[in-house]
Amino acid sequence: MKKKKRLSSWLIILLIVVVGGFLIWIENPLVHLITTEEKLALSLAVAGACLFILFFDDVFARLWQWFILQSFIQQLRKLSGKRPHRDELLSAHVDKYNEELKSIRLYLRHIYGRSWPRKIRILLVTGSVADVERLTPKLTQELWQEDQGTLLLWGGDPATHLDSDWLIALSKLRRRPADGMVWVTSGLDRLPDIEGSARPALSLDTMDLLSHALSRRYVVLGWKLPLYVWSLHSCSGDQPGRITQPVGCLLPAKCSPQTLAGQLAVLIPHLTGQGIQQACTDPQYHFLLSLADQLTRKPETVAEPLSVLVNPYRPLPLAGVVFSPATLGGERSVKHHWGRDNRWDIIQDSVLSLPAGLKAQKTGFSWTKACALTAAVLLVLWGASMAVSFIANRSLVATAHEQLQKASAEKQPQVARLQALTELQKTLARLEYRSRHGVPWYTRGGLSQNNALLSALYPRYGEVAQPLLRDAAAKHLRQELYAFVQLPPESPLRERLAKSAYDQLKLYLMLARPEKMDAAWFSATLMRNWPQPAGSTSSIWQGSGPSLLEFYGASLASHPQWRLHADDMLVSQARTLLIGQMGRRNSESTLYQKMLAQVANQYADMRLADMTGDTDAERLFTTDEVVPGMFTRQAWDETVQAAIDKVVKERREEMDWVLSDSQQRTPQQVSPEALKQRLTARYFADYSGAWLDFLNSLRLRKAATLSDAIDQLTLMADVRQSPLVALMNTLNVQGRAGETGEAIADSLVKSAKNLLGSEKRPAIDQSGGIHGPLDATFGPVLALMVSRDGGTQTSNLNLQTFLTRVTQVRLRLQQVTNAADPQAMTQALAQTVFQGKAVDLTETRDYGSLVAAGLGQEWSGFGQTVFVRPMEQAWQQVLTPAAESLNSQWQSAVVNDWNTAFEGRYPFKDASSEVSLPLLAKYLNADSGRITRFLQTRLNGVLHKEGSHWVPDSINAQGLTFNPEFLQAVDTLSHISDVVFTRGEAGLSFELRPGTADGIMQTTLVIDSQKLTYMNQMPTWKRINWPADTEAPGAALSWVSTQAGTRQYADMSGVWGWIRLLDQATVSRYAGSGSSWNLSWRAHDGRPLNYTLRTEAGEGPLALLKLRNFILPKTIFSIRASAIDLQAKDGDNTEEMY
Repeated sequence: MKKKKRLSSWLIILLIVVVGGFLIWIENPLVHLITTEEKLALSLAVAGACLFILFFDDVFARLWQWFILQSFIQQLRKLSGKRPHRDELLSAHVDKYNEELKSIRLYLRHIYGRSWPRKIRILLVTGSVADVERLTPKLTQELWQEDQGTLLLWGGDPATHLDSDWLIALSKLRRRPADGMVWVTSGLDRLPDIEGSARPALSLDTMDLLSHALSRRYVVLGWKLPLYVWSLHSCSGDQPGRITQPVGCLLPAKCSPQTLAGQLAVLIPHLTGQGIQQACTDPQYHFLLSLADQLTRKPETVAEPLSVLVNPYRPLPLAGVVFSPATLGGERSVKHHWGRDNRWDIIQDSVLSLPAGLKAQKTGFSWTKACALTAAVLLVLWGASMAVSFIANRSLVATAHEQLQKASAEKQPQVARLQALTELQKTLARLEYRSRHGVPWYTRGGLSQNNALLSALYPRYGEVAQPLLRDAAAKHLRQELYAFVQLPPESPLRERLAKSAYDQLKLYLMLARPEKMDAAWFSATLMRNWPQPAGSTSSIWQGSGPSLLEFYGASLASHPQWRLHADDMLVSQARTLLIGQMGRRNSESTLYQKMLAQVANQYADMRLADMTGDTDAERLFTTDEVVPGMFTRQAWDETVQAAIDKVVKERREEMDWVLSDSQQRTPQQVSPEALKQRLTARYFADYSGAWLDFLNSLRLRKAATLSDAIDQLTLMADVRQSPLVALMNTLNVQGRAGETGEAIADSLVKSAKNLLGSEKRPAIDQSGGIHGPLDATFGPVLALMVSRDGGTQTSNLNLQTFLTRVTQVRLRLQQVTNAADPQAMTQALAQTVFQGKAVDLTETRDYGSLVAAGLGQEWSGFGQTVFVRPMEQAWQQVLTPAAESLNSQWQSAVVNDWNTAFEGRYPFKDASSEVSLPLLAKYLNADSGRITRFLQTRLNGVLHKEGSHWVPDSINAQGLTFNPEFLQAVDTLSHISDVVFTRGEAGLSFELRPGTADGIMQTTLVIDSQKLTYMNQMPTWKRINWPADTEAPGAALSWVSTQAGTRQYADMSGVWGWIRLLDQATVSRYAGSGSSWNLSWRAHDGRPLNYTLRTEAGEGPLALLKLRNFILPKTIFSIRASAIDLQAKDGDNTEEMY
């Protein structure tokens, strides 16, 4: 076993190495490895895996034997003294055969060496035990015997039960388990015995059973072996001393009964001649003459029984018929040994020379033939692909060579060379595309020359393209630049030609500096500056020029050796003139950072206390963030604006690479207005970001009680002392930085007057009109500060309306706390919302959410903290006691009665007592059930039904956390109500159709006295009503198998008997139907009892299986989860609520 396992390990390692090497080192669509390092690393991993398998293969074999074959379980059962199961006994039986098989292999290997499968002939002997013992003594007991290169194997009695385990074990002896099958029978012996009576003839029914028995052996072995019939003639008496010889006839393939009779007739003369010789020697030697007499006078006694075996509709490979008397003196004292004589020569000599129709053939699908055919097809396809690949690649190489010859021929006209160069570029582009994305299938086949041809063409392309494109273009650009340089200083053409000269200089430098090449711009610009090269026509150049120049420009970056050696003197002169005519902007990043560095330490950071003045902001809000001092309106007006002007004047942007180099600097000039606008826009972008970060970091101070929440609302709505009003006034000032309106001093004075002024001042101070660089960021907040003085309100959402609503909520909550029974009044307030009625608190909460949503995503954290969280926190203080009260009502009104009525009963528990269906209907009725009535009357405002699901209201349920187990439970009960209790009371109608199964003759299913009997006829649907009006409710299932009579699977009484029976079934969806299910019960003998269920609504009775171990939750709301959820919202101000 160890050597065999080692061989399998080597095979696995070889497979891993071959497949892994192919995937790693050969280009394929599955694994894409580019670098050699990656391939080597993966190869090393494959080698490590192979070494691991090689070193630990014995461990794997032991683990397989120990765990997979469960030998350790058998050992434990033996040690514990328990009787082995039937499967273990069967396993022991199989182990015995495996040990016998192992002893055969060891014996044959010892006698004939390792190549014993090719040196011996194996015959499978079958027949009755008595007949076989008369031919080969002790074979039926020892199971196998060997002598002189012939191995006999006991194949069992065809008339008894097939020992498939022994045959399965024999099928593993070698690749072809046996060379032939020998059926030993004395039924063909029609010679009269000593008393003159003959044996009974073999009937056709007996031969038909024999034919089926032999066919089953072929199926188990997996091979169809040539069959030899050995007719044993025991009635001829003992004939000691008679010379034995092979007696019989061989049959051709596809033998017919007529051919068989003819072959037997041919045998008669030989039997007569040899029989006379033996009878002359001793009159007792009359076997051959008696056999000849039987074949002469009664040939049908042999031909007719054997004609069943050659039936053309179900033939067996009958290869020959052998006749002999019983063996005398064949017993051997050595076990597994027998005395072979020349009677066996007819089988031994013919088994290897049988015609193709009689040779041993493997049954079923032949992998050998399939693999051979597949290999042949693959070989042909591979040869064809190589031929196609050769033709395609040769054509590609020849075409490229021809194009290169035409383009490099200096004697050819310029137009012809340009056209050839265009075609060559198309070929190169096609090769590059194939190199990146893969070559076409018809050029693969192992002969692809794509990359090699690409590598060989590019240097030649460069030699051809440089004089035609680069040198010609450089000559034209030098002429143009030289003309520009030679212009007089006072010439107006300098300013007019500056832009085109800049482009020409840039084109010229791109040819000299490949890393700066922009192929698309290079091609388009050069075509405008070079409309027609010398020696070419305008039409040809305008058609092919753009593609030629763009391809060369793109290739120049990857081939820097093609660079042009520029004229440094000409470039320097052109740059000097262009710098005098025009400027190029520099990167403003350095300038901006320098400007910020100048003002960073001149102003203190603004904190929340600085923005809210003398108000007590800590009672409402808290934050650790600050606004840097350089991002305030004071810093902008006093320093930043002037600093931008100063930095722009001192520093100019360095010229780009065209107009500057390491030896030449750009002179300082006055900054263009565009640079100032960019720096200003960048500053206000950071200004907005700093304020947004600060405001979005605000957090609402947590209120522990309802009184604390009322105090917060009182402080927030108080116009004189409100930190919110002070903060909004500060934003009104800071958000208007950069506007061309009132000065900052006037704004600060007005803000101070708003905080400390007379009682008749407006609650919200507003400036008229918003226009400035911060309008996009601060606009939504400033829109809330709409003034109502002397004009109409421009928006329905404003701060003053919100504060008015907050005041109304605060007064309402104070009434609650000042009432005689605050808890009862709080619960009544919450109950109005639960019942779907609106109150001041919920309306204000919705208004605040609308205001927060109107501010936009940038202000989401600030809007949630200021306008949403205070109302949610107050609402939470109101809801918490109401939710606890509602939980108590739920327990007293529903849960307690539910548990009293149903606890400990089936289907909620696996018990003998059952739930009353009418009582269950009172709870689950969709219209008037106790659960539905409770939810509709007590939770109508926060919970509504969508289909068969109960869904929390997205608005009114804010601040409440429903118990997920409660929602799941009511959804489950609602679904069961829609399926089972559609008419108020429990009632289902469904259809059942029985199914067939191997070994099952009849099944009987009874559901509430409704009987469904199936006896393997055409199955039909039967309609079943449950529960039915019967005095004997229940369900019973029984079956009749081919090996036993009626047996009972289950008999479950009671109304829930059918559901109990379904609980034991294996349920699966019926393929292609949404209303049908497959039901299967595994009988005690292992056979399945199959039915198909078709329902009218949903899962039908299967829906009631959801009540198994069902527990009705005791709470509707999770009080602790609601509080934690609110804290989480307070901790994350960036959460978007709408």
